[in-house]
Amino acid sequence: MTQTHPGAVAPKAGRKKIVVVGAGNIGGELASLIARRELGDVVLVDIPEKESFCKGKALDLEQNGSLLGYDCNITGTGSYKDAAGADVVIITAGVPRKPGMSRDDLLSVNLKIIRGVSEQLKEHCPNAFVIVISNPLDAMVYECAKVTGFAKERVVGMAGVLDSARMQLFLARELGCSVKDVRAMVLGGHGDTMVPVTSYCTINGVPVKQLISAEKLNAIVARTAGGGGEIVKLMGTSAYYAPATAAVVMAEAYLHDQKRLLPCAAYCNGEYGVKELYIGVPAIIGAGGVEKVVEISLTDEEKAQLSKSLAAVRELVDAGAKL
Repeated sequence: MTQTHPGAVAPKAGRKKIVVVGAGNIGGELASLIARRELGDVVLVDIPEKESFCKGKALDLEQNGSLLGYDCNITGTGSYKDAAGADVVIITAGVPRKPGMSRDDLLSVNLKIIRGVSEQLKEHCPNAFVIVISNPLDAMVYECAKVTGFAKERVVGMAGVLDSARMQLFLARELGCSVKDVRAMVLGGHGDTMVPVTSYCTINGVPVKQLISAEKLNAIVARTAGGGGEIVKLMGTSAYYAPATAAVVMAEAYLHDQKRLLPCAAYCNGEYGVKELYIGVPAIIGAGGVEKVVEISLTDEEKAQLSKSLAAVRELVDAGAKL
């Protein structure tokens, strides 16, 4: 493997190898979180033109470990050869949203990027568990699975974990309670048609509908659906702290065989009436990847909302197939 700087060392035997594709804001935060949790050694990969930038960010993060006390190797590279043998790959590559843009506006440009990345993963990381963050999420994870040809349980999209976390925060702030006690479940496509399943939202087991008015709950549902856009409008670019943490939660569930029930963009082939498509559903993530899609009972209104979201995702995937 190409060394990133004088004195770089080879990964220690037995350590997991986690590849982060894209060394931008999300990629850097991912590498930092993975290192702090000591989930494994990290390889930051970006285009050859950004190799020096990758190396610099990796070196900075390794030096940070001397202060924080984490012990792992972080490598920056412009070559996918250095990604060979990855246990987990997290894809952040793509153009971030700017004010006024929807996730769907990114389809044509990011589709080309995800296809190129997927070809590289197919060659160099054939046994990896792949988590896609790039937007528009549902279309990107579908394309990644299609191009790599990996087993469907080994390719998943990060969306529901993030969207649910946003809703949990909004509920906690409205109710004046600890966010630690809030549980929410957001399903469907990662976009304006996402489905916050309010019938499963609880505060330490108490149904949220018993604690908040329908009007305020509907406002929170709307804010959750526009949560990413709200940050883009404020910062001028996409969020990165919470999306990175959400992906790490999924990676950790896989690496540590935690059997976490997490809302994510998983492949459905009959579940929820969805055929051969990736969409946000509750799923068990463990050492086998996406080990099971869990079907929960939905109200008629939630079923209708999920059907609408499904139609939007399928339309996006069909549009991508023509590009």
